[in-house]
Amino acid sequence: MSPVPEPASDLVPRSTDALPGAQPGAQRTAGRTRSPWWVVVGAGTANAVGPQMYLATTGIFVLPIVQDTGFSRTTVTGAYSVAAVGMVIGLLLVSRLVDRYAARYILVPGFLLFAASMATIGLVPAVEWIYFIPCFFVGFFGAGTAIPASRVVVGWFDNNRALAVGVVTGIIGLGAALGPLLAGALIDGVGWRLAYGCMALIAAVVSVTMVTLFVRGRAERHVRGRLVQETHVGDRDVSLELPGLTFRESLRTRQFWNIALGLGLVGVVVIGLQVHLVPMMTDRGLSPDEAARLLVVFGVASLVGRVVGGVVIDRVHGSIVGPIVILAPIAGMFFLHPPFSTAAVAVAFIGVAFGIEGDLLALLITRYLGMRNFGRIIGPIQAMFILGSAFGPLLLGLGYDELGSYDPVMPVLMGVLVVGAVLIATLGRYVYPAVDGFDRLAARDELAAAEVLSDIAESQDSPASSSPAGRARFEVRG
Repeated sequence: MSPVPEPASDLVPRSTDALPGAQPGAQRTAGRTRSPWWVVVGAGTANAVGPQMYLATTGIFVLPIVQDTGFSRTTVTGAYSVAAVGMVIGLLLVSRLVDRYAARYILVPGFLLFAASMATIGLVPAVEWIYFIPCFFVGFFGAGTAIPASRVVVGWFDNNRALAVGVVTGIIGLGAALGPLLAGALIDGVGWRLAYGCMALIAAVVSVTMVTLFVRGRAERHVRGRLVQETHVGDRDVSLELPGLTFRESLRTRQFWNIALGLGLVGVVVIGLQVHLVPMMTDRGLSPDEAARLLVVFGVASLVGRVVGGVVIDRVHGSIVGPIVILAPIAGMFFLHPPFSTAAVAVAFIGVAFGIEGDLLALLITRYLGMRNFGRIIGPIQAMFILGSAFGPLLLGLGYDELGSYDPVMPVLMGVLVVGAVLIATLGRYVYPAVDGFDRLAARDELAAAEVLSDIAESQDSPASSSPAGRARFEVRG
C-alpha cells in the first residue's frame, strides 16, 4: 500500500490570482520558448565557482600555507573537515527551505556569503583555531548553493534526468579541473592569501550572474519568494503537487539508508584521496608540478564520468551502474605510483567514480523516493555524505603523521568501497520510473507537465499505482 502523503500546510496559498505581490506571469500558460538546457548551463556554471572550487584547490594550498604559517598538514587539510561540518549544519537548515522557497531567493545570498567566507581565509593570522573559523562558514554558506540548483534541474527533466544532472556536474568538474591551475597561478603571482580573495571575487560575480540570467524552476510560482502549490490559468486551477514520499516516509525505507550510507562511504575514499593527492604523489617521487597536474587529470576524468555517466544511467539501471563505478577507484589505488603516466591513469579511475557518483545521488533519490520532498530528503543524505567524507582527509592525514606514509591506509579505503558497492547493488527496482515524453512536454508547456505529475501524485493511493509497474504506465503522448 502506498504511503499516505502528509496534508499540505495551511500557510501555502491555493491560488496566485488574487494574492497581492504574486509572482508576475503566474497566469501565463507557461509556453516559454527558452530551452531548459539553459537552466542546466546556468546552474552548472554557478556551482563550478562554488564550494567545489574550494575543495578542488585545497591540495594546492596545503604546502604554501604550511610553509607560511607553520601549521601541520593535518591542520591544513583538516580545514576541509571543518568546512564539511559547517556544510552539514547548513544542509540540514537549507533542506527545510528548498521545497518552500523559489530557488533564486536561496541561491543568490548563498553564493555571496560563501564567497565572502572564502575571501576571509586569506585574512586570518597564523593561529589554528582562528584559521578554522572562515573555513567553517565556507561550508555553512556553501550549503545554500547546491541543493536549490539540483532541485531546479531535476524538475525540468525526467527522461534525460541523469544526463541533465551529469551536464551540470560535468561543468562543475570542468571548474574543478581548471581551479587548481587558476589557484596555482594566483599563488605564484600574489601569494596564497590574496589568491583566496581573487577566487572569492570570481565566485561572487560569475555565480550571481548565472543564477539571475538562467536558473528558474519549472512551473515555479511564488508569492514574495514562497512557493505556491496551485496556480490559476485561464478558467482552471493547476496543481503543482509532485509525486513522492515525505521526509518521514522516506526514513522508513531501506532505500534511503542504502543510498545515504553507500554513497557516503564512497565519499570517504574519493575525497580523502583528492585532498591528499598532491602531497602524496610528491612523497612518492613526482615533482610538485607533476603532482598538481594530477588534479587536472582528476577534474577532467570526473567531467567525462559525469556526462557519460548521465547518458548511461538514463538507460541502464542505477543499481547496476553504481557498483561498477564505485569499485573503479580500487584499480586506481593499485597503480597510484610514478611515473606520471601511470599515476595519471590511476587518478583517472578515481576521478570517473567521483563524477558518476554525483549523477547517482540525485537520480537515485528521485527514482526511489520521488520529488515531493526532494530538498528535504537530499539535504540530510548529502549531509551524511559530507560528514562521512570529512573522515577521508583526516584518516589519510593521521596515517601520514603517525606512520610516516599513506600506504597503510589504502587497504582500509578499498574495503570501504566494497561495502558501498554492495549497498547500492541491493536497492531493487525503481519506485518512480521516468514518465515517457515528459521532457518534451516540459520544454513546450511547463504547466501541462505539472498536471501530469500532479495526476501521478494523486494516484499514489490507488491500487493501480501502488507498485512501480503501475506508475510506469503514465506517459505523455504527442
